[in-house]
Order: sequence, then C-alpha cells, then structure tokens
Amino acid sequence: MTGQARRVTRHFRNSHVESQDLRRAGLKVTLPRVKILEILASASAHHLSAEAIYKKLLDSNEDIGLATVYRVLTQFEAAGLVSRHHFEGGMAVFEMNRGDHHDHVVCVDCGKVEEFTDESIEKLQSAVAERLGFALADHALILYAHCRRENCPSRKTRGA
Repeated sequence: MTGQARRVTRHFRNSHVESQDLRRAGLKVTLPRVKILEILASASAHHLSAEAIYKKLLDSNEDIGLATVYRVLTQFEAAGLVSRHHFEGGMAVFEMNRGDHHDHVVCVDCGKVEEFTDESIEKLQSAVAERLGFALADHALILYAHCRRENCPSRKTRGA
C-alpha cells in the first residue's frame, strides 16, 4: 500500500459518515471527494464558492487543485449531494443538500445570504402554478434586498 493510499484509508476511518454519503450517491470514495464534502458539511457559511472551498483546502495543506474542486462539485450536484445557486453577481455557490426545501434572501450590497422557510409562501406558489395550469415540480425563490446589519458597507451610503 502506498503512502497516499494509507493516508486515504486512515482518513476515511475518521470520515465514516462522508464515505457513506458518497457511496449512497454512487460515487467512489476518494480523498478529494471526502475533503470537499467535509468542508461543505462543516462550513459556518452554508453557501461556498468553488474558490472558497479551494482556499480552505490550501489552508489545510491539501494538494487538491481548483479544477478537481470544480469537477467534484459538478459530480456532487449530479448525485444530489449539493445544490448550486447563482446569487447576485453570478458566481456559483454550493450548499449541502440536506433534503429540506428552503428559500434565500440575499443582500445586494454585501452579499450576505439568509435561508428561510415560510409555509404560506410555499402554498401560494403552488396555488399560482395550479391556477396557471401547472403542477409544481420544484422551485427556487431568491429575494434580493438591503440588509440592516451594522457592518454592511452600504448602510452608511443608504443613511440607514
């Protein structure tokens, strides 16, 4: 067994849940996939760009290239492990698909993203689709707004 293979095997024993998630999704368990899945699962910011994931890998001295990060994220999305979003600015961000539906509100000034659920909005969207002759299969609601955080850069210019 090579040094890399021993390292991967040892790491996988410590990442049993991530390994099971990959196997259930039909993906081979590899070190890059496990590392990227760990970063997404443990991120305090739920929405990470490929570049942010790559930076976290560099910070932890992992030798995983940016092209690999993009390839793995695309595989994760196809397997249903992550969701891709294009918020204001067009940069793709990724979040773990935890099986629960939620919507987003995004600050157009600082980019802060908050997740929310609202049953009345969900019912209204279904009713609108039905009224127009559609059976709602899926949807994504993104509200763009100005946040009220004290440290939002535009708060000073808006006079808030």
